[in-house]
Amino acid sequence: MASMLRTSSIALLLSPHHSSLSSNSVSLTTGHICGHKFCGRIGFHGVKGRSQFPVPSVATQVNSAEQFPKIAFIESQRPVYPFSAIVGQDEMKLCLLLNVIDPKIGGVMIMGDRGTGKSTTVRSLVDLLPEIKVVAGDPYNSDPEDPEYMGIEVRESVLKGEQLKVVLSKISMVDLPLGATEDRVCGTIDIEKALTEGVKAFEPGLLAKANRGILYVDEVNLLDDHLVDVLLDSAASGWNTVEREGISISHPARFILIGSGNPEEGELRPQILDRFGMHAQVGTVRDAELRVKIVEERARFDKNPNEFRCSYKAEQEKLQKQIASARSFLCSVQIDHDLKVKISKVCAELNVDGLRGDIVTNRAAKALASLKGRDKVSAEDIATVIPNCLRHRLRKDPLESIDSGLFVIQKFYEVFS
Repeated sequence: MASMLRTSSIALLLSPHHSSLSSNSVSLTTGHICGHKFCGRIGFHGVKGRSQFPVPSVATQVNSAEQFPKIAFIESQRPVYPFSAIVGQDEMKLCLLLNVIDPKIGGVMIMGDRGTGKSTTVRSLVDLLPEIKVVAGDPYNSDPEDPEYMGIEVRESVLKGEQLKVVLSKISMVDLPLGATEDRVCGTIDIEKALTEGVKAFEPGLLAKANRGILYVDEVNLLDDHLVDVLLDSAASGWNTVEREGISISHPARFILIGSGNPEEGELRPQILDRFGMHAQVGTVRDAELRVKIVEERARFDKNPNEFRCSYKAEQEKLQKQIASARSFLCSVQIDHDLKVKISKVCAELNVDGLRGDIVTNRAAKALASLKGRDKVSAEDIATVIPNCLRHRLRKDPLESIDSGLFVIQKFYEVFS
């Protein structure tokens, strides 16, 4: 019954053919906007609070399209499969959406069989990502209004009172190649130029490009452990530091980390799994009718990608609006103390190490409530997200036959009943 409740709840929320907005869906005309200027936007907020730099006075204000030219989103030569057209895999889709709404959830680890659409689903997020203000020409996608998301050079320009040229850009998604070197990921320092000219010459890597965006690592369980540690440390701290020959350069690297892999190719260390906010388990579709529908939809896309994308344009735009509304509404969502206590009780009785499980479950439940257009978290919201927040944090028993996600939901009903 618990499993059926979660599945039906997710399917209702994400169904591309759900024509009307019920009380559990986002009202696109809602006037609930958080008073805090930056609440709900992409990126991680600094733990030390906002700096008092007088940024607005040195950055050009957004008043017209001429003053702030929009960076056009150019379709890639290989059109992206629409997110709304993906059939099934509702658990994975929901985890991705919740992380876009609240990046502080901490990313998603997607594990499943080959050919189940993991990479297709992740890359289809590109169309749904909102636009953000960035400093023109800056390799770190610096935020012109928040020093926590600024590169060093932009900060120095702000302190000098220089005017920043600002443009609008789609949030970027960066793919990390499996064979990438540490220099390619973190960037490299030009020692010769530093010694001869006395300047810190730095060639930014993929972490710089992913700042304020999404970093996707396919087959993360095959990635070198050292690189995985670097990615996780950067995602947790929000900064990337490169040191060479006594020279050290740091830059902001605040991104949503999404990893995918096939468990047959090797498991990740528990310490690494724990650093991902949510875990989505993807399985091969067994229903024959649903498999036929997936094959037919894929055939339509392969035959005429642009026409296929146009057929889902309305549903894509509707989902974009839901995400934008949820991000604005997020900081207004509350969760009762009683529910917080019960979440922590579930974590304690499952012997979950640390407090990450408690924190992520609270955040994910609030993001889901916001996506549904409600200002208060319900027990149903928690039931929907708690398996994805705790499943990968449980200590594995080789003799245990029950699925870890089902084990979590059973404990949830024991505590919440």
